[in-house]
Amino acid sequence: MRTLDTGTDDLLASVDAGVATLTMNRPARRNALSPAMLDALARLLAAVEVDDEVGCVVLTGAGEAFCAGGDVRAMDEGYQDEGYQDEGDQARAAVPFDVKVHRQRLSQRATSGAIWSMPKPVIASIPGPAAGAGLSLALACDLRYAADTAVLTTAFAKVGFSGDYGGTWFLTQIVGTAKARELYYFSDRLSATEAARLGVVSEVFPAADLAAAVDAKARRLAAGPRVAHRYMKEALNRAVTGELVECLDLEASFHNHTGRTEDHQEAARAFVEKRSPVFRGR
Repeated sequence: MRTLDTGTDDLLASVDAGVATLTMNRPARRNALSPAMLDALARLLAAVEVDDEVGCVVLTGAGEAFCAGGDVRAMDEGYQDEGYQDEGDQARAAVPFDVKVHRQRLSQRATSGAIWSMPKPVIASIPGPAAGAGLSLALACDLRYAADTAVLTTAFAKVGFSGDYGGTWFLTQIVGTAKARELYYFSDRLSATEAARLGVVSEVFPAADLAAAVDAKARRLAAGPRVAHRYMKEALNRAVTGELVECLDLEASFHNHTGRTEDHQEAARAFVEKRSPVFRGR
């Protein structure tokens, strides 16, 4: 196992058997997002994307939670510090509003956006609550696996927010616009079973078995045909927003390109020889 330096205790990272595991690490706050965690997550996602040793990425949380989203307690403390105690107070903004908006745009592109566009499979391993922006990060992943004790919620309406980190877009793609609106407007909690029924999570495991089950799936992906995975993900992503003809043309190009890879040649030989192929990502 190779440990990666994240620059903060709020995020842990390692690479083992081709799998990069990024662990949000604030268990006392249910892994609520912090500026240090988000900055580190952006850096590490950029690093593992170009790390040839990495074939699959797993995003998870320490302890019994995935991520509670924004740190509401810290927000409240910040509002009090800025003079929000009384409705008539004039807030003292430390950072100009437009600067805050721009910084969040950059953060969202470098985290949720990077997960979505990364040319490698990304799995969310959800051991417990995933809420708000934490749920958005999970929804950005290609696959989501949850413990049977996990609960998922958009949560934003409960704290007077509209939503961030791409959750409105990701959830709409998964469950459709009508259900996504219901889940955002009411912010009700979904059990792992209900989330699986809606297709929000791919599979549910007993809490004690989740880590091992996800590790097995991640290692299987990491050992798979990485060039093919790259083009599969690009084609699947474009299928969400592109036209049918564009997708057909892309598939023709990508399919023929992957047919010229060493991985395809190895798989063809293995099929004839009745053995499992050994992919090398070339």
